[in-house]
Amino acid sequence: MLLANEETFGPVAPLMRFTDEAEALALANATPYGLGAYYFTQDLRRSWRFGEALEFGMVGLNTGIISMEVAPFGGIKQSGLGREGSSYGLDEYLEVKAFHVGGL
Repeated sequence: MLLANEETFGPVAPLMRFTDEAEALALANATPYGLGAYYFTQDLRRSWRFGEALEFGMVGLNTGIISMEVAPFGGIKQSGLGREGSSYGLDEYLEVKAFHVGGL
């Protein structure tokens, strides 16, 4: 499915058949892009396990809304590095320094 290999900006809802959770996860993560992913389940254990394994910067569980001013916005893989919005958006403008002191 061409749509699964592009970074298409919707609205569009591609549906793909899968036999088990491992195959669904492999299909989802096979894309070189990683801006956002959405999934729906009523199984609480599966929700955390699947959400952690998805290789996307933003993940929606049982919701279609993943972008808001208080949440970090950004992707991984070829969808970019860094975040906009929330306190994480400031990280791109900060420098981290390690300052080690010994022998005082």
